[in-house]
Amino acid sequence: QVQLVESGGGLVQAGGSLRVSCVASGRTFYAMGWFRQAPGKEREFVAAISRTGARTVYADLVKGRCTISRDNAKNTVSLQMNSLKPEDTAVYYCAARGADLVARSPASYDYWGQGTQVTVSS
Repeated sequence: QVQLVESGGGLVQAGGSLRVSCVASGRTFYAMGWFRQAPGKEREFVAAISRTGARTVYADLVKGRCTISRDNAKNTVSLQMNSLKPEDTAVYYCAARGADLVARSPASYDYWGQGTQVTVSS
């Protein structure tokens, strides 16, 4: 059974940092990504990473503030978020795909976690 389980969300003040993580199980995953969805908005791309970590891509909105990483021995992908802003408030989702091509479109990903809430207060 394929599972992606996120953790690490919470409440943080503007300017603070938070790290969300995702443990994957059930099969081999290649490219993995993080997306987020705020109330009333579409799910949007945050960051993605290839299986070896050699290739990473970021949304312009988070570039320079977020770092995606993975530990294949632990089947874990993480997103370190710094200098958080109230507009970063959203449910953050981990996603995985069976191809080792980083992608920005949600439609490119085959598996999704349940999400973890990140709330940034002003």
